[in-house]
Amino acid sequence: MADDGRRRVHEWMIEDREYARQEARRGRRHAFGHLDPHRTALVVVDMVPFFVTENEYCRGVVPNIGRIADTLRRAGGTVAWVLPGADGQPAVAVEFYGPRVAEMFRRSGGTGPLRDRLWHEFEIHDGDLLVEKTAASAFFPGRSPLPDLLAARGVDTVLITGTVTNVCCESSARDASTLGYRVIMVADANAAVRDRDHNATLHTIYRTFGDVRPTVDVVAMIGAG
Repeated sequence: MADDGRRRVHEWMIEDREYARQEARRGRRHAFGHLDPHRTALVVVDMVPFFVTENEYCRGVVPNIGRIADTLRRAGGTVAWVLPGADGQPAVAVEFYGPRVAEMFRRSGGTGPLRDRLWHEFEIHDGDLLVEKTAASAFFPGRSPLPDLLAARGVDTVLITGTVTNVCCESSARDASTLGYRVIMVADANAAVRDRDHNATLHTIYRTFGDVRPTVDVVAMIGAG
């Protein structure tokens, strides 16, 4: 499907029984009831034309990502744009995907200045972070400068957004949790190919690695912080 302007947001859900399980475990539905905007980063994963052009769910989350970015900047927080970086063509990638598809993914982040490689609807500010990653995760040691840059700003909470929900976004959320960040995955600011893929990741993150909140909740938390 080419970019015909259509936008959709996933019909996301966390099952009632999972909410009930967490409420019984910790006495509340959500792990993180507050955040400090100055110690919070919005992490936007792989929102580049390679992914966004062909997926109306990706285009659908652009306004929510932009809303969170504007709100967090005004509150003194960090916005981090993470793009796919080219890192040669590892033999295992060629073996797994085949040479043509491996090369396609290697080039998925585009070329030229990082600002110019992001989806054109986003507004990038001078104080934002712009980085590449050479792994699925933006937090995997040695494959992205993001963790060091966030540490330098005193960030302890990350809001995970972008695409693909169940690949690079989930990988980033898992590794961020392992590194000790408070992780919030924004349910209607991530995009996959199908609702069921998207919701499987939300269940996994909510159950084990972090919190899951919609944009309206995240914006309210930033305002309250």
